Formats: sequence, structure tokens, C-alpha cells
Amino acid sequence: MEVVYLAGGCLWGVQAFIKTLPGVMLTEAGRANGTSHTLSGEYDGYAECVKTGFDPTVVTVQELMGYLFEIIDPYSMNKQGQDVGEKYRTGVYSENPGHLKVAKEFIGEREDYDRIVVEVLPLTNYVRSAEEHQDRLARCPNDYCHIPEELLTKYK
Repeated sequence: MEVVYLAGGCLWGVQAFIKTLPGVMLTEAGRANGTSHTLSGEYDGYAECVKTGFDPTVVTVQELMGYLFEIIDPYSMNKQGQDVGEKYRTGVYSENPGHLKVAKEFIGEREDYDRIVVEVLPLTNYVRSAEEHQDRLARCPNDYCHIPEELLTKYK
């Protein structure tokens, strides 16, 4: 199993979507690349993300990038749907340089690559979100989610 951290706005919907993808073996709601090792009320620069464990023989990082781009606006800085703020930025984080290379190539191959604001960075730190955030949409399906319902169920 390999691991990549995907940020696509509010983590509730991102986790619900990623759980449905082929080859995904593990998801965990969390925060990536903040400036502390704990979460304060302000999240200290963290991006909401989903720790994604996947089987690379079933789904590739390039394919995961394609899936991520289905649910985000890659041109929107610090905003997805009604969620606004630095913690809702989009990004791909990994401890594996190969993952980052593939993610950068995916973006670079797009015609409008110079307008895309998706971060592609090494993972500097990660903090698991509180239990109440894990699989939130499964428990509270009427909560707000910026991802359209048809995408949340597209790969089930």
C-alpha cells in the first residue's frame, strides 16, 4: 500500500468521494503541512486533506489526480464551494518524491496549467482529525458538502 494526502476543500466530502474509488484501501480525515504538530483553533496553516492509502497495481497517482480534479475547481485559491479560507486550499502532499513528480506532470500536461493553484508539495507534517470528522458524511448525510451528490456516488 502507498499513501498520498489529497486536499480538495472540506475534507468530509473529499473523504466520502475517495472512499468510493477503485484501489483505495484506506482513508483518514486530517490536516497536512501546518506549522505545528497539534491543531489549534486556527489550524496553524494546515490544509484539510484525506490520507489516502491505495494499491498502486489498481489505481495510480495519475488516476488519483484525475479523480481529484473531478471534485475541485483547480483555479480557485483557498476556496471550494462555500468553504473559504487557507485550510480549504487544494493540494497533493506525499513523502514519496515519485508521487509529487507524477502530480506535477499531470498538472503540467493540462492546457491551462499556468492557471492551476493546486499545491504539490512534500508532506512536512500531518495531524489526524478528531473522530467526529472521520466519515462525517456517512453519519450526517445532510451536512453541507461542496461535491455534487452524483460525484459522491459515481464510483460506488
